Amino acid sequence: METFNLSNPSLIIALALLAGLVAQTIARHLRMPGIIVLLIAGALLGPDGLDIIRPGLLGSALSALVGYAVAVILFEGGMNLNIKRLRRESGTIQRLVTLGALVTMLGGTTTARYILGWSWQLAVLFGALVIVTGPTVISPIVRRIKLNRNLHTILEGEGVLIDPIGAIVAVVALEIVLYPSASTFIAGLLGILLKLATGAVLGIIGGYLLALLLRRHALIPEGLENVFTLAFVLALFHVSNALQAESGIASVTAAGLVIGNVHTRALSDLKEFKEGLTVMLIGLLFVLLAADVRFSEIRALGRPGILVCLVLMFVVRPLGIYFCTLSSTLKLRERAFLAWLAPRGIVAAAVASFFAQQLHGAGIAGGDKIRALVFLVIAITVLVQGLSGGFVARLLAVRRKTNTGYAILGANELGRVLGRTLRDGGEEITYLDASADATRAIKEEGFRVVFGNALEERTRQRAGLDSVAACIGMTQNEEVNLLFVRRAREEFKIPRLLVVLEGHITEKIIRESRATVLFGLRTDVDLWSLRLRRQIASESRWRFNSDKEQTFSEAMDLPKNLTNAFVPIAVKQGKKVAPVEDSISFQNGDELTLVVFHEKRNEVNAWLVEQGWEPIRPGTQ
Repeated sequence: METFNLSNPSLIIALALLAGLVAQTIARHLRMPGIIVLLIAGALLGPDGLDIIRPGLLGSALSALVGYAVAVILFEGGMNLNIKRLRRESGTIQRLVTLGALVTMLGGTTTARYILGWSWQLAVLFGALVIVTGPTVISPIVRRIKLNRNLHTILEGEGVLIDPIGAIVAVVALEIVLYPSASTFIAGLLGILLKLATGAVLGIIGGYLLALLLRRHALIPEGLENVFTLAFVLALFHVSNALQAESGIASVTAAGLVIGNVHTRALSDLKEFKEGLTVMLIGLLFVLLAADVRFSEIRALGRPGILVCLVLMFVVRPLGIYFCTLSSTLKLRERAFLAWLAPRGIVAAAVASFFAQQLHGAGIAGGDKIRALVFLVIAITVLVQGLSGGFVARLLAVRRKTNTGYAILGANELGRVLGRTLRDGGEEITYLDASADATRAIKEEGFRVVFGNALEERTRQRAGLDSVAACIGMTQNEEVNLLFVRRAREEFKIPRLLVVLEGHITEKIIRESRATVLFGLRTDVDLWSLRLRRQIASESRWRFNSDKEQTFSEAMDLPKNLTNAFVPIAVKQGKKVAPVEDSISFQNGDELTLVVFHEKRNEVNAWLVEQGWEPIRPGTQ
């Protein structure tokens, strides 16, 4: 049995895991980039601090851990990319990961050479390492500051796609430094293209194969999809590396991009699983890698090291953005924000640590200096750009509009009718649901969907509730609906809350929660969803034709024979479309969308005409 001692590799990994998750928990409460706290935790717990976590004792296991973690992290990053959005910004993204990478490498090389006085070999390695930005840093920042969708797409796309490119360029640069010759240089340049092409092809093939397997219930039993995918990704990573060295990171990124953009029965669940796994692995790696860096190495860089970081931020990045966006339609303020935000992440840290080991093994001095400078770049860019990102976004007016659109809890059939009606009226709609089938169906209609438990803070944050105008709870569970809107108000100060009333809770409870009754009437969501599925209920539109304003209770004072005969879904008043709620009043010209039970259609139509409504024929306004 293993005894308790701080030289035990298993204990070191376990403590690093715990420290990583504790650090990210603290960062979440402080609402700051997690990497800042992770770097601090690694430094405090490492050999130069409390000497609890000793990465050097892991030996080759550290490289294996890094490989596995990077594979999962990049696969998850690829899954989160939306190809349709990438296509809209494809020109800018392509230039950023090609021309932008070249500008960054040249800039990093030049600054390290002339500011720090390093040899050309070490300077080139540093320039290659700082090419990458990284989705693990970019994605949380752009979500937190509520960036415009186009900038969000560009930065996230760059972060995911530049990682494999930058890592492969860096590894090829290392090979050239270790074995310098004209033939090595030419082979290295060809090797970059070969590794990227091999990884991309294997990743696309692997991604489609995995998607095919996940689509068939008979092949992958329900409940095994997540762990099967994890094993498949890790195998793909190492098989790709075995066939073509260092191509694995490109293959898992491409596979993630494929899986994230094809419809499989387990996609939503898979994304949530991979997101949680990525959080755990990022915490583990940053703590271990930060602990492996000596304070003395950072101090030895001195002011020139800080100057290198500043030149990268304020000269090299803006130059790269200038050249990459010359022919784009981006506005000047959008270009300025792209020039400001380029924090480095886990791939730069992992490859820098790998370089330190390889150079030390080859008897070449300087590996520790490169690693220290890369970690200094990570720390300064994340600290400065991460903390100031929101302020700069506000200053440049590139944040997306707040208090717009609706978040709907419940992607059932009735909820889809509401969403379609609101979207047709120009509103942005986000659905939240824990059903994989429901989220897949609503996603096929082009809606933004967040899979997960809406009572969990992480799901609400992913849904971007901080920017919506209203939250709607309309699942079959009234208690869940009520809890959801209450937490939305408490956390995000949502101005409008609407909750469906089925009968298990009272109108008084809804009003005490400062919410209103969705649809204004008691509504059996299960019943109406069933009717819509069976196509025994459908939508119809009516216009109010009366000079006398009517409150909702006056306009919808239903006779008993029309109970559960229709549901008033949404009303268009002027150019504004909104869900029907019990506080609404109808005026002349208002247009009402209903869902009507076919068996009661004639009775409903006759009653509406008596109340001053007239039908709107299809194709008329």
